[in-house]
Amino acid sequence: MLRLLLRVLLVVVALAVGAAGAFLWLRPKPSALPDTPALVTRIHEVARLETLEVSLYKKVEFSPEPQATNSLWKDVINWAAYSIHTPRGRAIVFADVHLGYDFSRLQGSSLRVQGTRVDVALPPLEVKVELKPGETEIIGSNLDSAQTTLLLEKAREAFEREVKGDARLKERARRSAENTLRVLFLSLGFREVNVVDVLPPVATAG
Repeated sequence: MLRLLLRVLLVVVALAVGAAGAFLWLRPKPSALPDTPALVTRIHEVARLETLEVSLYKKVEFSPEPQATNSLWKDVINWAAYSIHTPRGRAIVFADVHLGYDFSRLQGSSLRVQGTRVDVALPPLEVKVELKPGETEIIGSNLDSAQTTLLLEKAREAFEREVKGDARLKERARRSAENTLRVLFLSLGFREVNVVDVLPPVATAG
């Protein structure tokens, strides 16, 4: 009786081992993770300026100084005209501001692949300001067309400085870029995605 039980047990064990071996042999092999050049190609295939868009407005004032010339008498005349009729403009200027990262600028040097982990360094943050002249409200102005153009340029520069100094907006733009990259890399089979400003140094043994 004992011998019979041992034989049955051996048969069961052999069948289990055979089934496990067949499963391991026949199961689909995991697809190989793409290498760095292939990753760069995939990023560029879906590349776009990943942006956060905000609409802003600002009240601006502008009074250009008289331009100096090579003639003393012309300068005197210009200053006299300026004193009598000082050019000045005030307006409420509207703009759409785009903050984001141009993924097409990512290259192989921006990526580091280690097994199922990938580190990616973001390109510099870009800020683009699009003024909306059609919505500009002139409060009061005696500027000519050239001076009005200068007023709008001053407003554009002010918008750009303000947005670049806004930590909250920059953080929102970064989170949007990080989410886009994580979705891409996870869909390619990576399990850990680290988005950084600068790639960490390569660890060396010893």
